[in-house]
Order: sequence, then structure tokens, then C-alpha cells
Amino acid sequence: MNQTSTRRHLLAMAAATVAVTLGMQVRAADYPAKPITFVVPFAAGSATDLLARAVAQSVTTDTKQSVIVDNKAGASGMIAAQFVSKAAADGYTVLITTNTTQSANEHLYKKLPYDPVKDFAPVTGLGKGGQVLVVNASAAYKNVGDLIAAAKAAPGKLSFGSGSSSSRVAGEMLKQLAGVDILHVPYKSNPLAITDLLGGQIDLMITDTSTGVPQIKSGKLKALGYSTKVRSAQLPDVPTLDEAGVKGYDMGYWFAAYAPAGTPKEVVARLNDLLKRATQSAAAKSFYQTAGSEAWTTTPEELAQFQAADALKWGKVIKAAGIQPE
Repeated sequence: MNQTSTRRHLLAMAAATVAVTLGMQVRAADYPAKPITFVVPFAAGSATDLLARAVAQSVTTDTKQSVIVDNKAGASGMIAAQFVSKAAADGYTVLITTNTTQSANEHLYKKLPYDPVKDFAPVTGLGKGGQVLVVNASAAYKNVGDLIAAAKAAPGKLSFGSGSSSSRVAGEMLKQLAGVDILHVPYKSNPLAITDLLGGQIDLMITDTSTGVPQIKSGKLKALGYSTKVRSAQLPDVPTLDEAGVKGYDMGYWFAAYAPAGTPKEVVARLNDLLKRATQSAAAKSFYQTAGSEAWTTTPEELAQFQAADALKWGKVIKAAGIQPE
């Protein structure tokens, strides 16, 4: 190839690169030009599902494009996370998820079908909250002390359900800090575990407030303790587990949005803006109030940093709780 041909070849490559870049910018400027799918790792009615639907409503109003909420429950969120990790990196498939898939699962399972860091482009945080320890309203336990005494009197006889990693680790932390042996029963989602708790198939669970509070308010479940160091505004009379005698107990959860890795930065930035505005919508504010959680938004970079620190924390908690990866 002579110098003239080489120069033409290089110019052609440069032109192609510019064309691709401009094309990406045009696509980003037009985003969204078709319906968006929010993939949720948990069942309809779960806290993550309710938040996804609340912000979806706002994004639809903002963009005039419909937002489809697709629940892919099961395998502790891994089905949904794997699906999004393999989706087209164009901003039209978004994972609305929690610390379950992004911080906890890597420590709970020997092999994940996705990489919680490499396979995703962080978009923004969406919210934070705590969980509540509940038992059937007909249970004899009046407080956490009664429950722990019963568990110590009959090791391995009581059972706790969980439909997410947050719920499971919360239960395992209770076992560790209280020094009790309680059987773990896994479920695909917290609402399914609640159903069995109401039916008497399990004895207790620590669940997100959006799932637990309606049952508490209706008198079907009894709240014994709250999972963070600060009491819930929704349940001001319910002591924190730390206050109730399980010293050092502190376990919350968070929601966030992720796109597939490789999604153009301009599209991520547009999604970030849309979702931040969505957390201030009437529907989202209603969710936060009902769920006992609060809005929490970030830049993509801040979410990446937060996730890295949180994953380290979960790893330490899970190891200290003696949970062996499955």
C-alpha cells in the first residue's frame, strides 16, 4: 500500500469513527424513541416492583414513551440480572434492583450468571430503607425477647422465611447476634414468604416495610423490631432490634437503576436525569411514604463507588454470619 492509499485508508477510518460517534450522539439526543423496559428481579407487589412502577409512570409522562415493567422473579434476583446483562446496550432495558443482586449475591453464591460490576453501567440510586421483624398476629411473642427465649428453648424448631438476599442476611444476622438457631426457608419473593407466615407455615421473617406494613396495619402480622439504628416513621412505637436487646443490629437496603455495560454515556446521563426527576414525582413520594423508605439519588460514578463499598460490607456481614456460598 503506497502513502496515498495509506492516507486515504486512515482518512476513511477517521470518517467512519466520526460517523459512529455522531450517530451515537444523535441516538442519545433522541432517546427514548421507543418504549423502555424496566426489569425487576422480584415479584409484583414487592417493594422493588412498586418503586419501579412509580418511577415508570413519571418517565412515561416526561418522555411520552411507555415504560413496561417486566417482573423476572426467582433465584434471588439472578434471573433478572442475567437477562439485563445480556440485553442490548441501548438504554431500552433497565434493571431496577437492590443490594440483593449488586452487593449480596456475589457473597451468597459460588457462581453468578452475571458480574455485578463488569456487566452493568450504573445509572442512579433510587431509594434507601429498613426492614421489620414480623410474626403472625396470633403468635405468643410480645417482643423480641420473647422470640429469642423461644428460639433458645427449642434450637432449630422455629423458622424464618426470606424472599431476597436482604431479608435472608437480616435473618441470619439476627441468629448470629442473638445466638439462636432458626431454620431458614427460602422464597422467590417476600410477598410469597408473607403468605406462608400468615398461614402458619413459618414463624417469622424480616421483610421490607412496603411488604410488611400493610399486614401490620391490618392486624394480621405483629411487628417486633426494626432493622436499622433509627426507628421507622411508619412504625414509631416499634423499637429497633438494637433497642430491643440485639445489640449492634443494623441492616438496611437500597434501590438503584442499572443499564447493560457499554450503554452510551449520553444515554446513561439522560436516564439519570429522567429517574432523578421521577423520584420527586407524586407517585414516587407516595411509595416512599408508604414503604417507609426515602428518596436517594446519585451520579453514575457515585453509585459505582457506593456499590463497591457496600459489597465489601455485605461480604463481611455474610462471612461473620457464617453463611456458606451455595
